[in-house]
Amino acid sequence: MTTHRNDTLSTEASDFLLNCFVRSPSWQHWLSLPLSLLFLLAVGANTTLLMTIWLEASLHQPLYYLLSLLSLLDIVLCLTVIPKVLTIFWFDLRPISFPACFLQMYIMNCFLAMESCTFMVMAYDRYVAICHPLRYPSIITDHFVVKAAMFILTRNVLMTLPIPILSAQLRYCGRNVIENCICANMSVSRLSCDDVTINHLYQFAGGWTLLGSDLILIFLSYTFILRAVLRLKAEGAVAKALSTCGSHFMLILFFSTILLVFVLTHVAKKKVSPDVPVLLNVLHHVIPAALNPIVYGVRTQEIKQGMQRLLKKRC
Repeated sequence: MTTHRNDTLSTEASDFLLNCFVRSPSWQHWLSLPLSLLFLLAVGANTTLLMTIWLEASLHQPLYYLLSLLSLLDIVLCLTVIPKVLTIFWFDLRPISFPACFLQMYIMNCFLAMESCTFMVMAYDRYVAICHPLRYPSIITDHFVVKAAMFILTRNVLMTLPIPILSAQLRYCGRNVIENCICANMSVSRLSCDDVTINHLYQFAGGWTLLGSDLILIFLSYTFILRAVLRLKAEGAVAKALSTCGSHFMLILFFSTILLVFVLTHVAKKKVSPDVPVLLNVLHHVIPAALNPIVYGVRTQEIKQGMQRLLKKRC
């Protein structure tokens, strides 16, 4: 078993200690309440959206099935990351076992990639709806959603599996304190006594291959959508088309903006406090998840009407 000495040295680590904010420990106190509220909002709103789509027959359509998948991914990501972070904030329960750490690492990498892939499929859905409206019912079918879900699952489960496997095969001796609130691959592998070049290269190449390809396809879809929208001549057609895509575009914006800021702060880490990327990493797992169902609930008339009908049935 591990013998901890001031959370630093041991002959061979058997578990890790998560040390959230090394330079700014006071952040934990003022972050705990808003993070708790965001967590409850994310889980509650996504659960409500899932139940609405499941129980309301009028929402049994491909787009809303994809939205259900997105909500499910958000719930799993929140439950994987935020409860552990809150136990650290509230009770200082920093230890995490090797299996739990590598499992969290896998779920975070896999489900974030699955979420990115879902956004890409939803962008294709909007592309067909705007650019080929007459062919939409024959292209975007329930069968298409099943095949898309299988692709999302297979691609990301297999592509992200080597990340925790490579990290788990490393030897961990000396320091066992992860300077992060979560078991991010880079933070964990930094503690290893072995050469971590392959680990870091796969994380970088795999991450940019998955997320990068999704973002490129999303960008292309919206480029074609914008071009098609600008050609519309009917009165109000442009506003209607943009409104149709507005909710989805806002979700992508929430997802990609925090991720982009997180990457930039890592690049400029000498100019930015090391606690800033840690904070952004945590927020990236809860803010998009909290905002996604709200944006769709507010901006999508069919979902608002579905929720209203369900509330009337319960009253």
